[in-house]
Amino acid sequence: MIEVKELFKAFDGRLVLNNINTVFRNGEVNLIIGQSGSGKTVLMKNIVGLLTPDKGRILYDGRDFCALNKKEKIQLRREMGMIFQSAALFDSMTVLDNVMFPLNMFSDKSYNERKKRAMECLDRVDLHNVDLKYPGELSGGMQKRVAIARAIALEPKYLFCDEPNSGLDPKTSIIIDELISSITHEDNITTIVNTHDMNSVIGIGENITFIYKGCAEWKGSNKEILNADNKPLEEFIFASDILRHMKTSKKTNE
Repeated sequence: MIEVKELFKAFDGRLVLNNINTVFRNGEVNLIIGQSGSGKTVLMKNIVGLLTPDKGRILYDGRDFCALNKKEKIQLRREMGMIFQSAALFDSMTVLDNVMFPLNMFSDKSYNERKKRAMECLDRVDLHNVDLKYPGELSGGMQKRVAIARAIALEPKYLFCDEPNSGLDPKTSIIIDELISSITHEDNITTIVNTHDMNSVIGIGENITFIYKGCAEWKGSNKEILNADNKPLEEFIFASDILRHMKTSKKTNE
């Protein structure tokens, strides 16, 4: 579980995060949603330590990240897995070497053990016979799956996903969502996904924090969001005519 308490962050005197309080639960897909410029990316960067809050606390299962010393922060980061928006694979490395990269950096296992673990991760994301290929030989969806395999190689307790469906077609996006969801539940990971993809929100959003103008405007689940009584949230989610139709149809059926 990750708890964010009374978090503030400003840039050049402009308040970007204003007293954020929220909880990201263990074993669930936690989403951060909001419009571009709302502060959701800044929130994610503060949580993973890429930015330092001006005020507030970020607790990883009770450990205050901001209060840890350098050695303790390095140890905690080894418990994190990251999936970047662009997949961020090394083009000069094979798929196998990409997945082995964090193992080579942080694991004291033998080469054969590291290779075995990497192959298990590739199998976990349903990628077979691609270990000797290079990222440029793969589709965008396959590259994202390699990124997921790399992110789980060290068996993380916390998984962070920054716009994981960016640039993918709807069918492939569903595959990525289902992978993230299944890995979260099966491995009991605290997963945080930063997204504006409403298909992901409706499909896998078990615990959602909506950021609006730097504030945690609404919190709830995908089962609650379509009927939420919050004007900024409604304007955000029902910008899609499809979702507006879903809400209207649901009320008609009721």
